[in-house]
Amino acid sequence: MPYTEEQKKEHIRELRTMLYGISLCNSRIPCVLPYGSYDSETRMAVEAFQREYGLPVTGDTDSATWNRIASVYRNCLDGAPAAYHVFPSRSFSTAEGDSGELVYIIQAMLGKAAEWYDNMPKVSVCGEFNDSTAAAVRAFQGFCGLDKSGCVDCATWNMLVHFLEAKG
Repeated sequence: MPYTEEQKKEHIRELRTMLYGISLCNSRIPCVLPYGSYDSETRMAVEAFQREYGLPVTGDTDSATWNRIASVYRNCLDGAPAAYHVFPSRSFSTAEGDSGELVYIIQAMLGKAAEWYDNMPKVSVCGEFNDSTAAAVRAFQGFCGLDKSGCVDCATWNMLVHFLEAKG
């Protein structure tokens, strides 16, 4: 079966999503937003990744490069939070209707992201996981290529922590 243009765009979007996530964990990888064009920005990020992780620097995404990017991306999602040790456990999640100290922290983190990026929804820091908090979480998850559940699980938490550490 031939490889369609739409499939190609989807794979490039997935590649750029992983590179974006990696850039939050490793500042030597340029930040690229996820969309389906393999442009000079993509090539530059792939070359930086290849240099950083000991692969031949071609700017092309061969199988070895793809597999290494996927592995590093998974490690970024699974890595333990470095500075923010308040997330309860790998299996815990917090969602709309929850409240408390952890929700305050999540809202403050999302608020910081909204200060840096105009396309991030603003949230009030009230300790109540409300509609606006869920919308901001979904937006952040979409930017990182995570499932847009609106719930903060360990993977979302880790990406948010890495994002703030990379920007801070």
